[in-house]
Amino acid sequence: MMSNYHIKGLQEYFQVYQKSVDKPEQFWEEIAEENFVWRKRWDTVLDWDFKKPEVKWFDGAQLNITENCLDRHLYTRGNKTALLFEPNNPEDPAEHITYKDLHERVCKFANVLKGKGVTRGDRVCIYVPMIPELAVSMLACARIGAVHSVVFAGFSSTALSTRINDASCKMVITSDGSYRGNKTIDLKSIVDDALENTPSVESVLVVKRTGGDVVMKEGRDEWVAPLLKEASTECPAETMEAEDSLFILYTSGSTGQPKGMLHTTAGYMVYSAYTFKNVFQYREDDVYWCSADIGWITGHSYIVYGPLANGATSVLYEGVPSFPDWGRFWEIIDKHQVSQFYTAPTAIRALAKENLSYVEKYDLSSLKVLGTVGEPINEEAWHWYNDNIGKKKCPIVDSWFQTENGGIMISPIPFATPTIPTFATLPLPGIQPSLMDEQGKEIKGNQVEGRLCIKFPWPSIARTIWGDHKRYKDTYFSAFDNMYFTGDGALRDATGYYRITGRVDDVIIVSGHNLGTAPIEDAINEHPAVAESAIVGFPHTIKGNALYGYVTLKETGEGRDHDNLRKEINQLITEKIGPIAKLDKIQFTNGLPKTRSGKIMRRILRKIASGEGDNLGDISTLLNPEVVQSVKDNALL
Repeated sequence: MMSNYHIKGLQEYFQVYQKSVDKPEQFWEEIAEENFVWRKRWDTVLDWDFKKPEVKWFDGAQLNITENCLDRHLYTRGNKTALLFEPNNPEDPAEHITYKDLHERVCKFANVLKGKGVTRGDRVCIYVPMIPELAVSMLACARIGAVHSVVFAGFSSTALSTRINDASCKMVITSDGSYRGNKTIDLKSIVDDALENTPSVESVLVVKRTGGDVVMKEGRDEWVAPLLKEASTECPAETMEAEDSLFILYTSGSTGQPKGMLHTTAGYMVYSAYTFKNVFQYREDDVYWCSADIGWITGHSYIVYGPLANGATSVLYEGVPSFPDWGRFWEIIDKHQVSQFYTAPTAIRALAKENLSYVEKYDLSSLKVLGTVGEPINEEAWHWYNDNIGKKKCPIVDSWFQTENGGIMISPIPFATPTIPTFATLPLPGIQPSLMDEQGKEIKGNQVEGRLCIKFPWPSIARTIWGDHKRYKDTYFSAFDNMYFTGDGALRDATGYYRITGRVDDVIIVSGHNLGTAPIEDAINEHPAVAESAIVGFPHTIKGNALYGYVTLKETGEGRDHDNLRKEINQLITEKIGPIAKLDKIQFTNGLPKTRSGKIMRRILRKIASGEGDNLGDISTLLNPEVVQSVKDNALL
């Protein structure tokens, strides 16, 4: 029997895809009807206008996403493991949390939130490491209709407070600390620093993880464990409208202020569940592991909501790939008999550098599907992954999507789509990509390259930027008429396969993390000796890209020791953004190449940083062409 919900072959993919393009409303209506529980049916499947822009899916429907992720599984698979928690220390036992347990824990946590005055529509900031409470607190928010805003627990206090203030969060949930490899991080003090200037925050709930000493502020901070102990295990799920807010998740903006992407309930649920089922070909007894952090969209959609909506077993790993040694990922796959493994190219490149004996001592025969996410995978890493981890038996799904998209957009479907290294291959059902030229015309045919746009809405598209609809429109819907612009370039080969070629704006992907250049430059420019700076990416064997900074000093800074300055600049970046954004190379320059309107010509700086300084093209139109030679002469290659 052919199922739209579960595609099993290439022919079937083409049929289903065609239907999703020809009759999108009917297509998604059938999927929504057959695979989810609703309290009230929708009045209209889709209402959209990219000119406004406004998108509504399943308008008029009522539901609660946690009933779809938890309650409906209680009778059929209540004793099945929902979340399999693998702690940082391999000596500590793994924790198997069944659907029944998880339901109970979510209800208790939801009752604690209610007891603290959190109600429908309130924003709750979650700054918690990769422990079960992170997933539980998200689901508890969703159960009572509060909007969660998860902030990756590696971000600095400045980044955290910006995000808390942007969404006017009423509560922050955190832990005393976190374990990361052999390091213990004091999270609570980062939160304390962040909360020095956050007027909207009324209370802080603290999970005990590391047992470190923390300061608990009277009247604001409370340990969550005693509250959970008292809480009832029954919490009826709030009836939500299809277009009610589910969560806000921040992504780097190229202009500095992070963008709070707002995802709503019904469309996000349907699309994250549908893509999980197909991209990983998940079957009932599989054990699925996505190694991302829940603080990113990949973790929201493919550790929590997508797997749980399908009644899957999802592994949640607290640690890093290198602790206690570089065999840890393979040890976990062997130990838990993992069927699908989804990780980032940056992790694969780091693992590939190590001795193969780390892989060879473990049995990886349980694996059926491998996946990559976060940036395009390079060919060398693809082959290493295919040969050594998949043993040439497991299809690799090189998946492409963004925070703004909610779910995977372009990806092979295992055992259906023939794969080619570095290609994300074909769009998933419901996704209508289009390549545009710089004049705003669609480029038809194959063997072409352009700017990647999507010309029709899909259920999990972000509906707005929290509190700034104008910026949402300007960023995504103004570059090309009646299209969603991804900000990425792509090429389409002779067979119609897509390959993502990278950002066309000023966001650099380092180790799978999107880093906007503007906030990093802002941090550097706060250094008293710095006049101006420009950041570009350059190719890096492990991280994919690394950051290269060009820094012009003020006269006061010219006599300073450059090595000390480099340390101070990276220290500033660490404080303002986090260690992830540190620069690998810092070149001091006596000026930066600029256009006549004063815009820094990053294209030129990018080429110099990548060792391509000899083919810069025409630079005579620059305001200061003479600067280019000296930048080239002093490049750190």
